[in-house]
Amino acid sequence: MRTARIARTTSETDILVEINLDGTGKYDIETGIGFLDHMIEQFSRHSLIDVTLKVNGDLHVDQHHTTEDSALALGQAITQALGDKAGIGRYGTAYSPMDETLARVALDISGRPYLVWNAKFTQEKLGELDTELIDHWFHSISQTAGITLHIERLYGQNNHHICEAIFKGFARAMRMAVEADSRKQGAIPSTKGQLGG
Repeated sequence: MRTARIARTTSETDILVEINLDGTGKYDIETGIGFLDHMIEQFSRHSLIDVTLKVNGDLHVDQHHTTEDSALALGQAITQALGDKAGIGRYGTAYSPMDETLARVALDISGRPYLVWNAKFTQEKLGELDTELIDHWFHSISQTAGITLHIERLYGQNNHHICEAIFKGFARAMRMAVEADSRKQGAIPSTKGQLGG
């Protein structure tokens, strides 16, 4: 079983995350930020990665630490569950439509974190979530999961649709990348013999 459990406590957040990469998309998400919960639920459901994520953060300050640290902890769990990454697909790409919006996500679980973000929002908030934190969430998860991640809003106007299309596209691309490929016979998907560095 490719599973992981991360407990991460700082002076700003107290987080517990559990994942199963070979799950069915079951989730139990409580960050204290309703819209962020909704997006991480979308990630779990469409990636088929089971995710339990409980965050007690300093929301009396603002949402930054909770948003950032939830992504850092989830990325750490993904890294732990993947182990040496032997036999995985490694790459994933998804076009994700939602009504008038189309998003594209391409990623490489390379061990070399990098985010290219080409998406804009025209609202300051979605629900109670500050939209400026959405790309920061993806930056943070790319750092600890070791993902080279390219995200684009190809077109679309509705801010909720844009954000949800991006999270669903990320989920579908991750599903493709983390799935084991039997043809690889457990080989690490790199001619270097390792991923990262």
